[in-house]
Amino acid sequence: MNILNNVDLSAANTLRLPCQAERFASPTTLTALRQTLAEARHEGWPVTLLGGGSNVLLPEALPGLVVRPDLQQYWLSQRQGHVLAHVGAGVNWHTLVMATAARGLWGIENLALIPGSCGAAPVQNIGAYGVELADTLQAVQIMELATGRVDWLSAQECAFGYRESIFKGELASSVVITQLVLQLSRTPAPRLGYGDLAVRLASSPTPLAVAEAVCSIRREKLPDPQVLANAGSFFKNPLVADVLAAQLLQQHPAMPNFPQQGGQTKLAAGWLIDQCGLKGMRDGAFAVHQHQALVLVHFGGGDRQGLMKTASYIADQVEARFGVRLEPEPRLINPC
Repeated sequence: MNILNNVDLSAANTLRLPCQAERFASPTTLTALRQTLAEARHEGWPVTLLGGGSNVLLPEALPGLVVRPDLQQYWLSQRQGHVLAHVGAGVNWHTLVMATAARGLWGIENLALIPGSCGAAPVQNIGAYGVELADTLQAVQIMELATGRVDWLSAQECAFGYRESIFKGELASSVVITQLVLQLSRTPAPRLGYGDLAVRLASSPTPLAVAEAVCSIRREKLPDPQVLANAGSFFKNPLVADVLAAQLLQQHPAMPNFPQQGGQTKLAAGWLIDQCGLKGMRDGAFAVHQHQALVLVHFGGGDRQGLMKTASYIADQVEARFGVRLEPEPRLINPC
């Protein structure tokens, strides 16, 4: 075990919010993780789990122990005509996407350039360009914080929804994700119906070509968090009743809308914010990105309280105009 004291986590979250961890550990094996959790239980330290830091809002201080698993194992196996990718929680998600796409494997190519670690991917059920992690995930390995016991959950048991999972609900703060199993395929299955993805690709594209096209689009629209601090899409695309969507479409015929199951329609949060004239708006240390209204950026010197003030103002403006309340997509992490 290697437990560090008084660790600055401002560089461990892509919004670069100031945060000081009382203790920090980054175990690289299941045994080391189990020992680290046992030490925390013995000492009575509360445990906070952290992944790649790309979709979290950190407070200024985290007492106890912050654990960021660095399990880097990755291998492929065959099953009934499919290829299974077994991936440790510490593997970088984008690295995985590009590696599998380069091998000609279909399934997660639309999820290229999403920042963060693989272990964090199931928490939010990450998604982009018409694809969600739930479409390919077969199983998740977990370790219980209270016992160190390892278990497996099927995709169905993960209770996936739009940016939702059991890891944000029933199992929040009680388990750590240690490994994913994804079902990929060598059979061509491009999903190009989102945005202008199809027009950028030749007929019969490879998964690598799709992934590279997605990267190009994302780089054009989204700021690089290494250059300008951000957490990607800050607000969820809201799901509203079909009745409300129909009413809004009568008033705003150009409004992007995506019918869903269960009598709901998904709206584009970025479009709603843009229509309120907020693109490029700056509020102290934070701003709405000038090219993508769905992204909030941090110029430095701010904290979570200031960020949430800016986010609340944006949500208030959208609700006042459209009757739709936007919800933040990043997870709010509070001291245990």
